[in-house]
Amino acid sequence: MTRIVRREEIEAALPGVDLLAAMEQAFVAWSSGRAVVPPVGEMLFSQPLGEVHLKYGYVHGEPYYVVKIASGFYQNPALGLPSGNGLMLLFSQATGELVSVLLDEGMLTDQRTAAAGALAAKYFAPGEVAGIGVIGTGIQAELQLRHLLPVTGCRQVLVWGRGRAQFESLRQRLADTDYRMQLAASPAELARACQLVVTTTPATRPLLDAVAPGTHVTAVGSDTADKQELSPALLANADVVAVDSRAQAASRGEVFRAVSAGALDMASVIELGEVIGGSGPGRTHAGQITVVDLTGVATQDIAIATAIYRSVTHAD
Repeated sequence: MTRIVRREEIEAALPGVDLLAAMEQAFVAWSSGRAVVPPVGEMLFSQPLGEVHLKYGYVHGEPYYVVKIASGFYQNPALGLPSGNGLMLLFSQATGELVSVLLDEGMLTDQRTAAAGALAAKYFAPGEVAGIGVIGTGIQAELQLRHLLPVTGCRQVLVWGRGRAQFESLRQRLADTDYRMQLAASPAELARACQLVVTTTPATRPLLDAVAPGTHVTAVGSDTADKQELSPALLANADVVAVDSRAQAASRGEVFRAVSAGALDMASVIELGEVIGGSGPGRTHAGQITVVDLTGVATQDIAIATAIYRSVTHAD
């Protein structure tokens, strides 16, 4: 019988799941060639502005395959609704049976994205971080900071977003942490003061043009061909550029935009899973500029859906 798992059960199970370890396994599975992941399905809407992504796939030797539907409708907050929604479907690889419906309302996508951001910082951020910069004030900005808590000892945070009210809302949501948060006047001011920068917006024009030597940037907002948070020049000046998936980076995200602009050669781009697995170089010295462009790969969804299902049902 298909097990329906509602958001309340998922939220209760999350603290018992090691998401960082799950994401490490997900990226290594992808980069080692053990995953079968078709191209991303996508529907883009203009009135109202929104998008729906379909990601699906399986890992050889794992018991399940996953189909994930995630949406973002950016006028929803004005209606008192969250901008994100969605669900994950868990099927048996052996029989094709629908094992579980995870009614997470988009929460698992948010969580696995934030965990991937923390993983990027773990492998690429400089050893000494005096300031964390976050561009954006929404749910992903909050979760990125929460997942960074065990990864870095830095608690000084500079935020640039749409306005003071949005910043105060983010600061209030993070009141249970020991972060010391301030509002930046511009992305450039933020970049000058921070050695670890995370961009979390659905921007379609570059917000960040340059960073200082020794800075790491994790970009998570640009997951379509139209979105862009980083200028091509920033990627051109980076010493190391990594992606979660080169196949996806060929058609979406910051690397796609930089390659299309002639500022970057895809042959120089490495995958996060290669660095984690030891077959690719990460940061080699403190003065390097590093960029990790995350567009979200289906192995992440497979890993988090499987982990939550096992936690809720105590399945092997």
